[in-house]
Amino acid sequence: MSSEIVLTIIAPDRPGLVQQISDLVAEHHGNWLESRMAHLAGSFAGILKLTVPADAEAPLLSALKALDDVSLQIATSPLHAGDPGPGNPEEATTCHLDVVGQDRPGIVRQISSALAERGINVEELHTAMESAAMSGEPLFRAQARLRIPVACDQGELQSALEAIGEDLMVDVRIA
Repeated sequence: MSSEIVLTIIAPDRPGLVQQISDLVAEHHGNWLESRMAHLAGSFAGILKLTVPADAEAPLLSALKALDDVSLQIATSPLHAGDPGPGNPEEATTCHLDVVGQDRPGIVRQISSALAERGINVEELHTAMESAAMSGEPLFRAQARLRIPVACDQGELQSALEAIGEDLMVDVRIA
């Protein structure tokens, strides 16, 4: 029998950190299933899903906790593997959202509120700041993968997002 574990990892970024973690997983006969990891503000931040034989779970977790300068949050079974969230997956479609414009407070809050009001699940979200090509002004960019219930009026959603885009002076596209 094996255990599914989800780890969130935060540590000062350094070469070899992913190798240290993957070595420990392998030493405990674990299987690295999924992960999202990034360098953020000088730190390494990631989330990792793995399986490990039940008798190796406690030793693996102890070994991971012993890593220097690494903060871990751990969730163990029961996890809902492949659970798409509320509702039937056949009753939802996946689409992508792109947002770009001059940075200002409230962009993520307003767009996520509009999505939540319509029962739309944000499955993945990437945001970044960059300099605008000509002016060098801070430019906010977001990309998201959304799960939209079939019952959601996509025309109304598009109108709501366009209104938010006009209010915040950002370009909001959904495809």
